Amino acid sequence: MIKKGFVAVDLFCGAGGLTRGLLDAGIKVKKGYDIDLKVKDTYERNNEGVKFYYQDISSLKGEEVIKGLNLKNNFFILAGCAPCQPFSRINKQKLKYDKRKISILEFLRLIKETKPDFILMENVPGLEKGEGKEIFEKFKKNLEKESYFYKTKVVNVKDYGVPQKRRRLILIASNKKEIKFPDPTHGKGKKRYLTVRDTISKYPNLKPGKKDKNVFNHECRNLSELNKKRMKFIKKDGGSRTNLPKEFTLKCHIGHNGHGDVYGRMKWGEVSPTLTCKCTSISNGRFGHPSQDRGISVREAAAIQTFPDKYAFYGSLTDSTKWVGNAVPVKFTKIFGEYFINLVNS
Repeated sequence: MIKKGFVAVDLFCGAGGLTRGLLDAGIKVKKGYDIDLKVKDTYERNNEGVKFYYQDISSLKGEEVIKGLNLKNNFFILAGCAPCQPFSRINKQKLKYDKRKISILEFLRLIKETKPDFILMENVPGLEKGEGKEIFEKFKKNLEKESYFYKTKVVNVKDYGVPQKRRRLILIASNKKEIKFPDPTHGKGKKRYLTVRDTISKYPNLKPGKKDKNVFNHECRNLSELNKKRMKFIKKDGGSRTNLPKEFTLKCHIGHNGHGDVYGRMKWGEVSPTLTCKCTSISNGRFGHPSQDRGISVREAAAIQTFPDKYAFYGSLTDSTKWVGNAVPVKFTKIFGEYFINLVNS
């Protein structure tokens, strides 16, 4: 009797955080699909043996997905993080029709067409209770009709060894047996949370707008002369825009307590705030370096997302930042990949 292996397909692969995590768990990811052609080089060069396909999944057929996967001798995982912006609480454009919302239902269609043994889906919590509730309920009801056991849960990735406060809705499903969520590995009574210091203190100092010659992607955004002056006033290790003298405070911030993290610094001894697609910009969140007068670099952001240092991003600073900020943390995904493997072996 041939012992089955594991193969996977990543439907919204981006730069490959989810793919890399599954690979690190020992799962053979065969294909990644995405509509951002610019990410192809980064995806394929960092994930040897995985083929990138530039395609909108609305035009993707199930038979194309499973072609060449040798499902007779392998368990099949269908995974993906559909575009989450339509369901995010920070999305100000609450459009009644948004093609990205339909991506969830296209994911469902491909589940029906390919019959994967396991499903892994990541999204923002708003998919469960906010803008996407109706769509998500339809998704789950259809999984039941297809005879899947499933579990959903909003988790914080810091509880799984990622040095970042990042709440995400996770759905796992299997048509083999009942499932449950992997136990958290970090937190009270477990391993201590990994901090910003643990993660980025090793990188060389940088000036705004500069790039390190020896550490790939260790580059940060330049700052205007005014923002350079602002950074001098913002206290090291967790300071915020409230440290700014009135003459350096943006007019829109005077008498306004909202968006308190913009122009803020990270804290060395804590997990990072949630990274976004603009996480190297100090004006878009608490993305200032804890002690240097600049925003964090692409490499530092990637480390917070648990990409290994050898994982190189081949794009502009803006593109690379977006790819990193939108990624599923590598080590987080690895835990779920290992869970699927252990499930069939238990």
